[in-house]
Amino acid sequence: MQEPKIADKKPAVLELAAGTYWYCACGQSANQPFCDGSHKGTPFRPLQVDLAEPGKIAFCQCKRSGRQPRCDGTHRNL
Repeated sequence: MQEPKIADKKPAVLELAAGTYWYCACGQSANQPFCDGSHKGTPFRPLQVDLAEPGKIAFCQCKRSGRQPRCDGTHRNL
């Protein structure tokens, strides 16, 4: 099975407005942590993130979190 590219070894902590976002699961996007379509031709697909209220979220950028798209600290072991 193909592994996603590690985009960074720390989370992207962002304050976001309510709405729909697309999380990059392949690690190849130039617009991390969001999808830019770079996954085309790979087995990866972006994850839809729906925020009902504005707030802060820590997006996983190592692409190894067990709670994707949220960071669970897995990057500390890479």
